[in-house]
Amino acid sequence: MNALAIVMNWSDVWHDRGQLLSGLWLAIEISAVALALSVLVGLLLALARMSRTPLRFFASTWINVFRGVPVIVSALWVYFGLALGLGVNFTVFEASVICLTLLYSSFIAEIYRAALEAIPRGQREAGLALGMHGLRVFVSVILPQATKIAIPNIGSMLIGMVKDTSVLFVIGAAELMGNVQNITGVNYQYFPYYTAAALLYVAMAFAVDFIFRTIEKTMETPPRGRLARLATGRRRRRVEAVAARFETA
Repeated sequence: MNALAIVMNWSDVWHDRGQLLSGLWLAIEISAVALALSVLVGLLLALARMSRTPLRFFASTWINVFRGVPVIVSALWVYFGLALGLGVNFTVFEASVICLTLLYSSFIAEIYRAALEAIPRGQREAGLALGMHGLRVFVSVILPQATKIAIPNIGSMLIGMVKDTSVLFVIGAAELMGNVQNITGVNYQYFPYYTAAALLYVAMAFAVDFIFRTIEKTMETPPRGRLARLATGRRRRRVEAVAARFETA
């Protein structure tokens, strides 16, 4: 009888798979937008912290403050406190993105700062000696190398973001855990639904890890792995064509 009940419970999970997957998709959307904003803000914070301007104090304060704030506190503060202070009614999606961006930009700032400091100063000096503008040296020479170093840690940040969306149900986000809470509040089948949620989070972590490992291999010279070679195959053929023209000239 107990075994039959367990089977029925798992069949209910399969029946509600649409709600679970839609919640996971919302978590992915929130995390993807927040990651893009966090990388941009984090890079600016890293540059500000490395500068000698008054912005250095602002960046240091931002990083140290938001690295110590729990996600649930940040979500409630943004959705209820910041919205009231600014006189703006954030949607749940907007509040979720702002919450994660505030927190994760501080971590990504430190990742980028370490990556930028790992690039030898001689490369910037060489670029300037060749007549390149300082901004062009940074965008074309320094930033790509720093991003290559930062990519693995940025992938870990995305995995953390997807997991941290699990507390956003406190502000009404219909992500995976929010939907699980709603379903189990009716049928009280906690074990199968929370197990299914855990498996979906683990599967997403593996997927993100695979994607970022592929990106990392693609950025290597030469690129490693079949997918990386396919992704850079067109660029490689163009380089080979140019080289062939010089050889025949």
